[in-house]
Amino acid sequence: MSESRKRREALLYHAKPQPGKISVVPTKKYATQHDLSLAYSPGVAEPCLEIAKDKNNVYKYTSKSNLVAVISNGTAVLGLGDIGPEASKPVMEGKGLLFKIFADIDVFDIEVDATDVDKFVETVKAIAPTFGGINLEDIKAPEAFEIETRLKEELDIPVMHDDQHGTAIISAAALKNALEINGKDIEKVQIVVNGAGAAAISCTRLYLALGAKRENVVMCDSKGVIRKDRDNLTSQKAEFATDKDVNTLEEAMHNADVFIGLSKGNVVSPEMLLSMAKNPIVFAMANPEPEIAYDLAIETRDDIIMATGRSDNPNQVNNVLGFPFIFRGALDVRATKINEEMKMAAVHALADLAKKSVPEQVNIVYDEVSLSFGKDYIIPKPFDPRLIYEIPPAIAKAAMESGVAKEPILDWDKYREELMDRSGTGSKEIRLLHNRAKKDPKRVVFAEADHLDVLKAAQRVYEEKLGMPILLGKKQVIVELMEELGFSGDVPIIDPKTDEEEERRTRYAQLFWEMRQRKGITFFEAEKWMRERNYFAAMMVNTGEADALITGYSRPYASVVKPMLELIEKDKGVTRVAATNLMLTKQGPIFLADTTININPTARDLSKITQLTSVLARMFGMKPNVAMLGFSNFGSAKSESSKKIREAVAYIHRNYPNVVVDGELQADFALNPELLAKEFPFSKLNGKKVNVLIFPNLEAANITYKLMKQVDGVESVGPILLGMSKPVHIIQLGASVDEMVNMAAVAVVDAQNKALQQQNDDISKDLDNEGF
Repeated sequence: MSESRKRREALLYHAKPQPGKISVVPTKKYATQHDLSLAYSPGVAEPCLEIAKDKNNVYKYTSKSNLVAVISNGTAVLGLGDIGPEASKPVMEGKGLLFKIFADIDVFDIEVDATDVDKFVETVKAIAPTFGGINLEDIKAPEAFEIETRLKEELDIPVMHDDQHGTAIISAAALKNALEINGKDIEKVQIVVNGAGAAAISCTRLYLALGAKRENVVMCDSKGVIRKDRDNLTSQKAEFATDKDVNTLEEAMHNADVFIGLSKGNVVSPEMLLSMAKNPIVFAMANPEPEIAYDLAIETRDDIIMATGRSDNPNQVNNVLGFPFIFRGALDVRATKINEEMKMAAVHALADLAKKSVPEQVNIVYDEVSLSFGKDYIIPKPFDPRLIYEIPPAIAKAAMESGVAKEPILDWDKYREELMDRSGTGSKEIRLLHNRAKKDPKRVVFAEADHLDVLKAAQRVYEEKLGMPILLGKKQVIVELMEELGFSGDVPIIDPKTDEEEERRTRYAQLFWEMRQRKGITFFEAEKWMRERNYFAAMMVNTGEADALITGYSRPYASVVKPMLELIEKDKGVTRVAATNLMLTKQGPIFLADTTININPTARDLSKITQLTSVLARMFGMKPNVAMLGFSNFGSAKSESSKKIREAVAYIHRNYPNVVVDGELQADFALNPELLAKEFPFSKLNGKKVNVLIFPNLEAANITYKLMKQVDGVESVGPILLGMSKPVHIIQLGASVDEMVNMAAVAVVDAQNKALQQQNDDISKDLDNEGF
């Protein structure tokens, strides 16, 4: 993209459809006069009086507890320098955007027309009662040091100058991991820091707190090495002055283990890089141009660990890994400050997170096959969804342990769930599902394991202990893909077509033939079908050599469901199988049925689908409230479709009066409790939150769930096959890794339930045999 096009695009982005990047959004109802009388006069007087009695009530009745001020005077903006407060506003709005999208923290950006330290400090102190925390931004050194120090001392809310501490925290985490990879001791490494501004000073101080030795640090500014014999050093520069016999950056780089660049681009040459010690660590963090280009650095030395501030290079040192989550943790315990203990907690939490298995969605965002801890992955990526629930708890604990938390957290599991919900990085239902799977993992056959995404899903299931994968497919392909992914472990790999599986194929064929010999299947055909992975996998589940099955990634649904229906019996009392999708919507989880099996179900079919879906909802820990949907409400239209819905509802009401179901209903009435209560006060769904939707035909259900996925971005779990005696589940063609992992968890929990049911049935039989 040309520079002129980039410029036009950036200007249009900030100007259209409305200027700026953030806005104020009401959090309370405001549609009626009654709402407004509570929001403002006279109702607003009540919380005012409560706060007047006790200032701490401001956290209870206002947004202070989740509101941060991003404050700047525009004296040191990005790579733009002193451009003034007005020109800094787009940057501060951008910071506010990052706070919101990464940690669900609301922000007012405040640009202060004051370069005098006293005036700036007094201004910030005067407005501080509005906020739960203050993020100082883009203030030039050395004034930035004094401003932050004074505000931290004189205010009782968290204050942090992100330019200093954000870079320090992220780079310290990266340095910790890089040293571990290279087998170097932080107490012994020689460190060169190029730059002596706020970020460089703060970074070096944190490295010392991490264990680096002051005598092993050489700091440079625009004049060269900061030596003790130089005149007119600021107190911050004097803190890192050296008595080593080096004068230039080039001399300082000789035999150095670590280079930290916080200055300007293209100041490090290949020759300087070659003069460094074995296995050097280079953090070239100047923006937009690093001190040495990434490609040039890795071409110059193949033993280098390289990080930059750029998103198009591996190991981006990005402050967004820190400030949103640090403030999140600080706000959540009402910390009075952000202290050294909290910053160090962030360092260790970030470093530890980089060593854990990376979620597939992160690989997708960054177009990677499989990120894993190593030279090209020493710190987490900004879009890692785990940041929100890994970093804030570490900050909160450090605040509590260091005595600066006013509202300690008592239930850490609940807090972790609250953090996940803040940014939509997970849902309660999915977490509960995964937790249930982990309690009793089952053997899950992945019938298409020679496809990369399927194998990634199996790897996730294995590493997260959701189940025990059995991999079906071409063995050599699977082995090669596992090596590429770094997927190791005692995982069975089976190729149904190989000679080593001949005995099992023959045994399975005999069983299949016995099941289907009166339905047109010969033994020869049965043998042939057992070479097909889906037939083979189904027989593994049928014979108890596996507990559950996942398939469907590479073939159309109809062709995959056929062997399941031929080989797997229906559950007791089930005359017709069905399928449902769990949609994780903003209104909460909603089951949609039937989405894949029954094209035009009868009234009796609809009642059975309702029963099966309700049982599944209970498996997810939900009490089912079922709406049967149509294009009319309670007999307002006379059509065959409406008639069968009414018959199904009547049948359930008559035979299962405790089931909460009603219809026919239009979708808006079903999902809008106020509308339903107003127009149809007699409905059994009044006062209930509908969480199961039954559709009159396959077209309506399938179209709805796919529209919800594509238009609203609603996450879907399914289709979940209902009514089968064994846990066999068919995913959609081309399903994502996350979808397959969730379906594997469903299959494991399904297997758990069926095993428990079988156990109960066996106990009942034993009791019957003994005369009870």
